Amino acid sequence: MIKRIVFLFLVPFFCFAQIPEYYSDVDFSQTGNSLKYQISDLISDTHVINLIYTPEVWQVLKVSDLDPVNNNNILLIYGHNDTDGQSQTDRSRDKDLSCHNSSCIGLWNREHVFPRSLGTPNLGFQNAGADAHSLRPADSQMNSARSNRPFEEGSGASSYITQSGNFFPGEEWRGDVARMMMYMYVRYPAQCAATSVGVGSTSYSTFGDMPDIFLEWNVQDPVSEFEIQRNDYVSSIQGNRNPFIDNPFLATQIWNGPAAEDRWEVLNTVVVTASSMFVFPTITDNYIDIYNPNEKYLFVSIYNAAGYLLEKRPFKNQKISLGEYASGVYFIGVEHQSNRETFKVIKR
Repeated sequence: MIKRIVFLFLVPFFCFAQIPEYYSDVDFSQTGNSLKYQISDLISDTHVINLIYTPEVWQVLKVSDLDPVNNNNILLIYGHNDTDGQSQTDRSRDKDLSCHNSSCIGLWNREHVFPRSLGTPNLGFQNAGADAHSLRPADSQMNSARSNRPFEEGSGASSYITQSGNFFPGEEWRGDVARMMMYMYVRYPAQCAATSVGVGSTSYSTFGDMPDIFLEWNVQDPVSEFEIQRNDYVSSIQGNRNPFIDNPFLATQIWNGPAAEDRWEVLNTVVVTASSMFVFPTITDNYIDIYNPNEKYLFVSIYNAAGYLLEKRPFKNQKISLGEYASGVYFIGVEHQSNRETFKVIKR
């Protein structure tokens, strides 16, 4: 017999006060494609202004990409050094030194971080090709060097062409790139496949639609104040936002992979306790494990999101199956003598 039990510990998990109003219609108990489709609808429906590539994109970038420490300059994506005497590697430049003719050395132009030619069809200079969420100022020579090369893993501060002929954006910019490519794929799913612009395995994502490097870069290079600044400004012009800047953990909820930062502090609710016991993974198709290094004798309880006790049993092995339950949010209670700890998991 199913018993209804109401726990006070459930309250924090459903306190969404920290989630911005922009996302009020999104059901964050969903994961995978269900969550991806909701976010796709949101950023498409709220994209109410399509910029004109010339002159409006120029005007937006001169504000969205201002250098936080010098508002006379804009930051140049892929750049890393302002003191080496090479203009191609400059990290920042006077915002008015933009290129509008055929002689562009020492000037900046507009980089399609998702290359136009890698779209299906070509992005052109309208709609996806004029979306400021994926357009950045870049040194003109750096822009040409990158060309339409897909992104590939690398290391170091500087950007470079890899041995395979692909492109590593540099450690400072790899998270920015990842979150822009996630945005472009979710905003324009039929036209901007992430796998067209990222090289390597897609082992994390269930449907193989997100390169592992982007999920890893999303963790390795956290959101910067600069990204937040430009997301806010571009949103004020276009109407829509890049959700993966607002909360990188959304990528984890949709495509799995290493756990990214939860900037809202409400989606990733795994508790690592003082006793060193914890439940993993937090998003699963079936099984979860309990890390129990001291091999304590445990009882495990499973509750649904409404607080109903579904089952309680002794813990005898390292796996617990949720296979018989529907997709949704569950709470796993772990008891040892008088101590009780609770973990939230999501079953896809």
